Amino acid sequence: MVFPLKGYQKRYLRGRAHPLKPVVLIGLRGVNTRTAASITEALNTHELIKIKFVDVDDREMKKAMIHEIEEVCDCHVVGVTGHVAILYRPRSGREGRTITLPGEVP
Repeated sequence: MVFPLKGYQKRYLRGRAHPLKPVVLIGLRGVNTRTAASITEALNTHELIKIKFVDVDDREMKKAMIHEIEEVCDCHVVGVTGHVAILYRPRSGREGRTITLPGEVP
């Protein structure tokens, strides 16, 4: 994983993600290679994205999927609200980043 985020950094990212729309939908089939590739591509493009779980009502199943996404896509889960999860992964190299976290040296 990239590096641990502090609470105030997660709060900042959740605020930045508020106006965003989900870019990847995950159904009952769960996380497969195509879904992971879509999430990875979206993170490479945007750094901060929302994903939505469709037809997944079991909380434990959703938790397991979120943990799997975190491991496979090497990203941070910043927050989960209902059926929507917010994911963050900074771009490699500081010059390509669009988001500067509070407490981070620019």
